Amino acid sequence: MKVLLRSDIKGVGRRGDIVNVSSGHARNFLLPNDLAIVANAGTIAQAEVMRKSREQQIATDRESARLVATSLSTTVIKIAAKAGNEGRLFGSINAAEIAKAVLDQTGVTIDRKNIQVEAPLRQLGEHSVTAEIFADVVATLKLEIVAK
Repeated sequence: MKVLLRSDIKGVGRRGDIVNVSSGHARNFLLPNDLAIVANAGTIAQAEVMRKSREQQIATDRESARLVATSLSTTVIKIAAKAGNEGRLFGSINAAEIAKAVLDQTGVTIDRKNIQVEAPLRQLGEHSVTAEIFADVVATLKLEIVAK
């Protein structure tokens, strides 16, 4: 049975796609939960509008992510941590602490899972890490770890 998806469904398709699913799946799950409608000539035109809207939204999100990435690349994020006399930290700085510092200092929310720290940050000074802002937009964050 061909249906037009009204929302993203894992393993089936994305919003606006016309997909072929089993009639039982459509009758018992997709249609009653208002996740899809039966595809006909009118819904195909509606699918095209939904697809164009989704592509336009992705393009604007990608462009805003690029702007955020360029602004983050020029900003130095300062993180205060407890350290010993030789500049070695008591513990290390992890991705969650970096994400919190970025949010506090710039207002940009980055998921900690999207921050790649190559080696544990255990020394005072300047470090750089990468963060994936959008699907193909990566920013290099400059960190400065200072003693409390």
